[in-house]
Amino acid sequence: MNVIRTAIGLMSGTSMDGIDVALLRTDGRGFIERGPFLGVPYDADFRGRLKRALEIARPLSDRSERPAELRDIELELTLRHAIAITAFLERFGLSTDAVDVLGFHGQTVLHRPDEGLTIQIGDGPELARRTGISVVYDMRANDMVHGGQGAPLVPAYHAALAGKFQQAGQSVCFVNIGGISNLTAIGSDGRLSAFDSGPGNTLIDQWVEMQTGRTYDPGGEIGGRGAVVAALAERYLESPFFRGNVRRSLDRGDFAPLRPGEASLEDGARTLAHIAAASIIKSADFLPETPSTYIVCGGGRLNSTLMAEFSTMAERLGSNVLTAEEAGFDGDAMEAEAWAYLAVRSLDGLPLTFPGTTGVSAPVSGGVLATP
Repeated sequence: MNVIRTAIGLMSGTSMDGIDVALLRTDGRGFIERGPFLGVPYDADFRGRLKRALEIARPLSDRSERPAELRDIELELTLRHAIAITAFLERFGLSTDAVDVLGFHGQTVLHRPDEGLTIQIGDGPELARRTGISVVYDMRANDMVHGGQGAPLVPAYHAALAGKFQQAGQSVCFVNIGGISNLTAIGSDGRLSAFDSGPGNTLIDQWVEMQTGRTYDPGGEIGGRGAVVAALAERYLESPFFRGNVRRSLDRGDFAPLRPGEASLEDGARTLAHIAAASIIKSADFLPETPSTYIVCGGGRLNSTLMAEFSTMAERLGSNVLTAEEAGFDGDAMEAEAWAYLAVRSLDGLPLTFPGTTGVSAPVSGGVLATP
């Protein structure tokens, strides 16, 4: 009999805007009972520290290497996650004894899949010590040891959610628009395909912050007042990433931000929203079949300009587009829920990644367990 566990997932993604905390009761297979969610934003100073961590990590070639400043940032990140867990438990009236495991993503500071290198900062044993709860962390590394790209990992959870939306002979595709966007398609034959699809919110956020000091385009309002600059869109969409048959995972820095003066504030935001939408469609060409339905989660679903562009493009190809909420999910919580789900699978030695998701040689488990 499969064991049902209570797990909390913690996600700090490429947008670097905060910690998502979500509770899940699951057996790591087909039983999923979604619980509460809490978003804990980072302040501007710590966002700046995380950006500094990206710079420090750039020359590293050993994933265990921690220069002193990076180690200091890692410790602060870990402490902030411990505080987020305490706040979550207090908010929802839970005790540590009620939680079996934490799924801890940490913060990716470097991802070079072609070199078999991925670095996530975040101290799993320290988080276990401070919270008193067992922690599964470092879930990407084993995939890369076995020839995978180390991303995306969320598809195992998407596949578990897809059942009730798959009609006979149809394909469902989950689109996570975070800093980087990724796709998980469950084919009409049940085949699982997944890969990063291109830039998501990161380019938009960088442009708006450079121009205004604000960290994102709220609701896509800025982009909604602009027009697509065709030459700029073409420059991004002609990237070698969108050519060839081998899909690869992306690092935050793989697509360079717009340069000052290349567009007005509004036109730049609109163009980058168009690029984010078109990237999904171009990458979906590599799926075995055109999805019947796209289910969109992640922060990008709140950008109405991006969503309008994507819906128009998808509907032109005969696909329906739903937000996670329209499909009955919480689009903010889904990645953190996935990390809770993956932690339970890790405890049971179940695969986290598959040949169709990361290019790994065979289905493989992963993660490291730290106990209090």
